[in-house]
Amino acid sequence: MIVVVMGVAGAGKTVVGQRLAPALDAEFIDADDHHSPDSVAKMRAGTPLIDADRWPWLARLNGMLREREARGRSAVLACSALKAAYREALLEELPEARVVHLRGAKPLIASRLAARRGHYMNPGLLESQFAALEEPADAIVVDIEGTPEAIVATVLEQLAPG
Repeated sequence: MIVVVMGVAGAGKTVVGQRLAPALDAEFIDADDHHSPDSVAKMRAGTPLIDADRWPWLARLNGMLREREARGRSAVLACSALKAAYREALLEELPEARVVHLRGAKPLIASRLAARRGHYMNPGLLESQFAALEEPADAIVVDIEGTPEAIVATVLEQLAPG
């Protein structure tokens, strides 16, 4: 099983993905760990990425997911995947992949970003994240008000067959 946990910065993608992966006997992959140094520098400086920054990154991530699937391994990817075109690139040749959208109110997410330490994402980019967000039509949508454990339980219920 391939699962992409998506949402704006501060929605909890990494925290939820890290808890979801063991429950699915899956490898956890954090897309943030695979940005180019130039992209990290841009985000740290508060400069939004442009599509030219993202396409090679999305292709690398898609290759990682396809490689796991080819080996019969499951993977959970935490990735913003804000636009439909980005999700299409991520999920190319992965027709069975599932998308989980962590959705929350801007004030809650802003407070999380303000409290976060040790991450390169500049909290000033939150507005651009919400502006870029294209809500997925076919995702499992989970509100982020609950605990990470409650969110994972909801996701697991939705992923269960039948």
